[in-house]
Amino acid sequence: MKDKTPYAGRWVALIGEQVVGVGYTAEEAYQAAQHSRPRERVKLHYVEAPGGQLLAFAPLMEQLRPILEEEWMPVYLVGGAVRDALLGRVSHDLDFVAPRGAVDLAFRVADAIGAPAYVLDEERDTGRVVLPEREKMIDFARFRGPNLEADLRDRDFTINALALPATAQTDESIIDPTGGKRDLKAGRIRLIHKNSLADDPVRTLRAVRLAACLDFDLTAETRTAVIAAVPGLVEVSAERKRDEIVKIIKTPQPDRAVAEMGTLGLLDATLPEIAALGSVSQSPPHREDVLAHTLSVLGWLVRLEGVLFCGTADEEQALKFARSVLEPTIKPLGKYLARPVDGGVDGRLILRLAALFHDVGKQDTGTIEEDGRIRFFGHDKAGAQLAGARLRTLCLSKDAVSQVKRIVAGHMRPLSLVQAQGAEPSRRAVFRYYRAAGHNGLDIGLLALADHLATYDGLGEKGTWEALVGLVRRLFLYFFERYDEAVEPVPLVNGRDLIDLVAVEQGPEIGRILRLIKEGQAAGEIRTREEALRFAQEQMI
Repeated sequence: MKDKTPYAGRWVALIGEQVVGVGYTAEEAYQAAQHSRPRERVKLHYVEAPGGQLLAFAPLMEQLRPILEEEWMPVYLVGGAVRDALLGRVSHDLDFVAPRGAVDLAFRVADAIGAPAYVLDEERDTGRVVLPEREKMIDFARFRGPNLEADLRDRDFTINALALPATAQTDESIIDPTGGKRDLKAGRIRLIHKNSLADDPVRTLRAVRLAACLDFDLTAETRTAVIAAVPGLVEVSAERKRDEIVKIIKTPQPDRAVAEMGTLGLLDATLPEIAALGSVSQSPPHREDVLAHTLSVLGWLVRLEGVLFCGTADEEQALKFARSVLEPTIKPLGKYLARPVDGGVDGRLILRLAALFHDVGKQDTGTIEEDGRIRFFGHDKAGAQLAGARLRTLCLSKDAVSQVKRIVAGHMRPLSLVQAQGAEPSRRAVFRYYRAAGHNGLDIGLLALADHLATYDGLGEKGTWEALVGLVRRLFLYFFERYDEAVEPVPLVNGRDLIDLVAVEQGPEIGRILRLIKEGQAAGEIRTREEALRFAQEQMI
């Protein structure tokens, strides 16, 4: 087909280069072709109208367009990728729909780009192509109804009910049967129909997540529908709830999102331990109840992440000071937080989950002293157990749960350490800190900073903040620069040495002496094998 101008903005049915059918939808073009060439196979092609504004897409789309151009049936990009393109954002997860044969389409695309594919849902004719080196996924699904419009009208929110012919590149070609583009401009999340949430209650969580991610507001009707649909979450699988909660915690505004969950009743339905914190009061220097403080910690943690790792400008003097002091550790810290954790999550999510749960133990440990002061002895250990139980219920991986528990259990350590030793902890104290927390001592340091900022709504007492930041810097430098010396010293002796050379009987005593030797090494008191053996002999006296 040489001259496309007469067909701009429409679909054409082709046999070779000959146009045998034209329509404003692929179905219309196909039906027109059936009248003139009922027994011949046609190829459907979309002719894009001129003058539209180019949309923002990942480079992967450039690779996919010529492949999808060869398909005989219409293929559409749908949902979040189209929404984000209109907002000038680049989405790395692409969702396509087609009238039928979506699994086969997925495998054809996978073969063309040299990537693996698998059947995601055979009954719903859904396949997935995975590009692990790019951390991207491409999903292909059959229409949810008889045609594209029915598919779009069966989705959750209007801003997600947008489609684009897979070969098109401009906003002129966007298909928008529910008014999603208007809602994007207005910054609102609106249901497509009254049963959207009742049909799939996990969409209640998605509404909150989208609002926080896009900085949009839920319409009044949508808020009412969310509240009405909350009881249905009890029927939703733990894995689906987990996936949405994880995405909520990863948004740019997790504090706002969790607060909204509380307002709408979603917190009681999914994270009841967190919801209960709203009734737990605190004494000064705290300014807020425990739930409000928890949300403040999340908010300050996000600001701290931005200043340290994203170069975000922030006028808060406490954050500027923290960046200047922690500068030598920022690059390795960023790499550490980006580490993958079992279960498809990363270190940054682990830290944010720990921030969410760090004070959850206060609901069960509060006591009021004679002077009226409220204390929470042991809330860190109690909170670790509560956090672990809830995260296991949500089916997070064993490794992820273990790390969150370790951070929650140790989140008071930096405060105790700075009160006891100031900004210059002893090598023995540093060793004991990491012996208890492992590598999660890094997370605990960052959480301690966010906890202080939330408690005082910023700097607080300048000397206290400077001492805490100095302590955290010291802890981080020991981990990154003196690990083999002060965090995990190379063993000078082993259990067999103690049995053969010191006559220690086999049993738990060996482990105790080895731990003491390692601590002595970290403190700089034991430097050689001979000194280690002599120390062991002294322990036997």
